[in-house]
Amino acid sequence: MIHPTAIIHPGAKLGANVSVGPYSIVGEHVEIGDGTRIGPHVVIEGRTRIGRDNEIFQFCSIGAVPQDKKYDEEPTELEIGDRNTIREFCSFNVGTSQDAHVTRIGSDNWIMAYVHIAHDCQVGDHTIFANNATLAGHVHVGDWAILGGFTGVHQFVRVGAHSFCGVGTVLLQDLPPFVTVAGNPAKPHGINSEGLRRRGYSAEAIAGIKRAYRALYRSGLSLDEARQAIDAIVAERPEVQPFREFISSSARGVVR
Repeated sequence: MIHPTAIIHPGAKLGANVSVGPYSIVGEHVEIGDGTRIGPHVVIEGRTRIGRDNEIFQFCSIGAVPQDKKYDEEPTELEIGDRNTIREFCSFNVGTSQDAHVTRIGSDNWIMAYVHIAHDCQVGDHTIFANNATLAGHVHVGDWAILGGFTGVHQFVRVGAHSFCGVGTVLLQDLPPFVTVAGNPAKPHGINSEGLRRRGYSAEAIAGIKRAYRALYRSGLSLDEARQAIDAIVAERPEVQPFREFISSSARGVVR
């Protein structure tokens, strides 16, 4: 399962049925779970832990030091979950001591070519990153979020669960859960209704989320007034609670 031209450090830990393609390099502090497949010309370095049944395509750089001038070779980490598809030319960096010391990518994510995930990012499960989507440092991405091609996310921005970014979106502020945005800078364009239906949200739940969206984006209310209006909706539709909690905890302000 290991091509003879691959270079595997003796200290690396590879699980059962791991395959490593031609000319790939696996570093000393790397751990790779059962059934993961590494394509040709992949470099996996740093303190990187990769779960099981992932597929990493050719020419990826996984676990390199951060693109951060403050980084001083501290022993930080990269964690990748299970069953992720990581396509060509992706680059994921380890964390820094300025944050949680670890960059995390969850499970069941579909990550297309040329995606960059910078230091200290925290990515959930079941996300889709289209080609050339880019996360600056310290970005948090919730479960089921979709980033269109060439989406750029500013450092420290949060991307809510079930949200959707159109192609070429530039996110400079937090994107609440369920919301669809597009443009540079990003502007709201309704909620991700189709995605919610596919994930089993009822018609009543989606209607409640739409009401919360209108309160924040279409009613002309101030942010504090919108929060009060959304509180009333949460009392009827608990599915709206993540939306309410997100906008209340935003440090950068939300896209409006």
